Amino acid sequence: MATRRPRPSRAGISCAAKLLIRSSHGQHHHSLFTTRPRVSTHGLLHPSHRRPFTTNLSKPIQIYRSPSTDPYLNLSIEHHLLQHTPPSSIILFLYTNRPSVVIGRNQNPWVEVNLSRLRQKPLPLTTPHHHPSSAPSPNEQQPTSLVRRRSGGGTVFHDTGNINWTVIVPPPIFTRTLHAEMITRSLIRLGIPTARVNERHDIVITPSSDQKDYKVSGSAYKLTRTRSLHHGTCLLSSPNLGQISGLLRSPAEAFIKARGVESVRSPIRNVGIDTERFIQGVVEEFKSMYPTDDDEEIVVVDEEIARQEGSIVKGMAELMSPDWIYGQTPQFTFSTHPTEDDPRPRPPLPEGIPREFSAHFTIRHGEIQTFSITGLRYTDDIDAASQDLALSQALVGQRIHHITDWRETLQSASSTPITDAQAVGGWLNTMFGLS
Repeated sequence: MATRRPRPSRAGISCAAKLLIRSSHGQHHHSLFTTRPRVSTHGLLHPSHRRPFTTNLSKPIQIYRSPSTDPYLNLSIEHHLLQHTPPSSIILFLYTNRPSVVIGRNQNPWVEVNLSRLRQKPLPLTTPHHHPSSAPSPNEQQPTSLVRRRSGGGTVFHDTGNINWTVIVPPPIFTRTLHAEMITRSLIRLGIPTARVNERHDIVITPSSDQKDYKVSGSAYKLTRTRSLHHGTCLLSSPNLGQISGLLRSPAEAFIKARGVESVRSPIRNVGIDTERFIQGVVEEFKSMYPTDDDEEIVVVDEEIARQEGSIVKGMAELMSPDWIYGQTPQFTFSTHPTEDDPRPRPPLPEGIPREFSAHFTIRHGEIQTFSITGLRYTDDIDAASQDLALSQALVGQRIHHITDWRETLQSASSTPITDAQAVGGWLNTMFGLS
């Protein structure tokens, strides 16, 4: 049975919307956003389409697009829209990011991500389908960014062949499938007839060639008392599909028991749709869901001004902080051997590490709570067990994401030289993404 969705009220929009306007020296007003003409196939980002944004601030239905590929900026703009748009308004926000691994609010980066590979292997920034006015040269590469978002859910990979969509609505409108179905209908209209939302609220397609489901879109939620945010990805034309599995497989996973949310891995595939066609399809479907008297325009974020907006600057600083990315990790335990709490078999330790070696430590919000290491060998003729205990006690209280080299950390915590510092420390560097 069809139900009528509440139409958002126009009341109260103007005051909150004023937060999106900043003043320069008290003389000129610069809008954080500029408008584009209604969606066309002639390119949404043509410079001649810009004009000062004035009318959309008072509208209950708003559509935004960011030309930036900075994940920290785009997620901070998204958070700004969540916090500062009126509770009755309905928002669509579209953007792409440079290569990034984005973990959920309650996830463990040492479990979810191969941090060494992420830091060492540059990936292509662009794809043939990405609009040329909003992306660097196709030959440009850079290390992949690691981002902890503010919403829950699992780990996802972003690049400019993947588009990100966000819908912010009043809580009475929200359901976990409503806007995933919106994306699915867009894909079907664009020639992907097998697109559907599965039981995990992911969007999958089933190519006729193998009749196997492939995930093309995952999503997550952030719910507040007055606002409901649903955002997701859609793989359109990523050149990095072959790299994603390696980036999202941590060598430390088998040694860590984590309290946070763990991702569910699924086979993935590109949809094969041009970015501009996808945006046009989503915008049209969004407008059909939330019709207004006016034909809504796409509002393009002014990146230069956005980077000066107070709440966005603060949001970016938080997202880029190691204490947010790593220090917000829920409690976890690392152990080289099975324990009563974690009886899983462990992979064999590499050659060069003493057979008697064992390590067991607990981390909470990035800080070492307990640490026990045994079986190390020392160059001096001392009581090794007593020295192991002293070394373990010296490491309690250290922040694990402040450690840059476990070889140096182990040696500096010991009052006597450690014979195995290079082998053990080097292996821990590999586990925690430092080599």
